[in-house]
Amino acid sequence: MKKIKVAFTGPSNSGKTTTIVKIAEKLTKNYKVSIIKNDPADKAEFDTKGKDSWKFSNTGANVAVLSPTRTTMFYKEHKEVSDVAKLFGDYDVLLIEGLKELDFPRIGIFRDKIDVNYFPYIKALAIDNSINITDYDIPCYVDILDLNDIDMIIDWIFKNGVNDD
Repeated sequence: MKKIKVAFTGPSNSGKTTTIVKIAEKLTKNYKVSIIKNDPADKAEFDTKGKDSWKFSNTGANVAVLSPTRTTMFYKEHKEVSDVAKLFGDYDVLLIEGLKELDFPRIGIFRDKIDVNYFPYIKALAIDNSINITDYDIPCYVDILDLNDIDMIIDWIFKNGVNDD
């Protein structure tokens, strides 16, 4: 199988993380899935204050924490998405949250209203019934997906995601 990459974008609290989690839960039954989350505001918390990995990370060093069930990497410098994807190594599907400047097929996630400023970056809209689609002039190249139909979104990913060997 070729490696498939797709990205998700949208405003805060639109449902990006929830959608990615649902997709990953379904896909990990049959595929190797990796996820990259952009944290532009540096708000993500990776460990508990006072624990060894927190202490190591706060030294300024790059830290890898290996356990029987996971590996967590703490880098003290910016890494490009391509570098992080290489660190994941063998995956079938890479789901990326954020990083709208990347040239990957991108699904915009919206609830209540659509921010039309996202249109240049997206190839599909995943929306729920809180949005009246007739209120917007949707570009013809943007597919409309049901945010509550994870199978529909997964089908779109397999048809439209970037395929890499």
